[in-house]
Amino acid sequence: MTDDLSALISETEAALAASTDLRTWDAVRVAVMGKNGSLTNKLKELGKVAPEERRTRGAALNVVKDAITAAIEARRAALDAAALDARLAAERMDVTLPPRPVVNGLIHPISRTMEEMAAIFGAMGFAIAEGPDVEDDWRNFGALNIPAHHSAREDMDTFYVPALEAGGRRRVMRTHTSPVQVRTMIAQEPPIRVIVPGRTYRADHDATHSPMFHQVEGLAIDRGLTLGHLKGCLIDFLRIFFGISNLPVRFRSSYFPFTEPSMEVDIGWNRKTGELGGGGDWLEILGSGMVHPKVLANCGIDAREWQGFAFGMGIERVTMLKHGIPDLRPFYESDIRWLRHYGFNPLAAAMLHEGV
Repeated sequence: MTDDLSALISETEAALAASTDLRTWDAVRVAVMGKNGSLTNKLKELGKVAPEERRTRGAALNVVKDAITAAIEARRAALDAAALDARLAAERMDVTLPPRPVVNGLIHPISRTMEEMAAIFGAMGFAIAEGPDVEDDWRNFGALNIPAHHSAREDMDTFYVPALEAGGRRRVMRTHTSPVQVRTMIAQEPPIRVIVPGRTYRADHDATHSPMFHQVEGLAIDRGLTLGHLKGCLIDFLRIFFGISNLPVRFRSSYFPFTEPSMEVDIGWNRKTGELGGGGDWLEILGSGMVHPKVLANCGIDAREWQGFAFGMGIERVTMLKHGIPDLRPFYESDIRWLRHYGFNPLAAAMLHEGV
């Protein structure tokens, strides 16, 4: 190998050894291997060498190129390793230090109430049933003995969806979770015992109403069911849910198209203080009744053999009463301050109603 090539190798190795970071390393690489680098220029000059010396000179240049390339890559690897070691040393963590405080997530009051209801009714033997939010008007109204002229069917009260079901039925955002009861009675042979929590939709929006809200409804179908079974079920639920063992409960005669007889259910409270369980006043809390024989017939159940009771209540309403929440609107405003105040620890929620 000629002296100029040996000198080029020595100079490059010395420059690489002197480089302390990737910036200086890259400067050496470009100076030697770049477009106008010293080795690149020697390769360009190979065409000017006499033909008899060109093969020898070319072989020597290739040897030098391989040696310099290996030296450059080796120095790059060494610099990368040194940089990683320095970073690890700078970012070293003391694992014995206590962790930073983290704000835990909280369960929304609506979710908490639905979990409590599922736990209480589950202990009574009720399963949970679910269904779609968009229904046809037969399941939402017709099968429930709600006549065509009923005000609940008006556009001012109900959200209708433009598309039609097969057969020309109108589609509707369900106004209650009762269509799931219809689906359950059609799909399942009695006896039946289910609750149906879920979202419902009505064209009503003000300080005390929301166009989307939550309901839970219950349905029991069996032989020999009476109003006494319904009253016992609801009294036990209300006293357990509100945590008042002697909560006064009153049943008043009412009217619903899908139950006969029908009853409104009131609980005792103090009108002045808002305290539940006393004060001599009454507060309506839910609706209930024995399933109308026409509803049973619409779902293919023989009302001469099977009887049933049903009930329904607004989840927001009972949540507000239980936890002293004065306004409905913050339930849906995603205000983290409100949730931190009214939310629930998920670990505590996991143990709710243990032993019910």
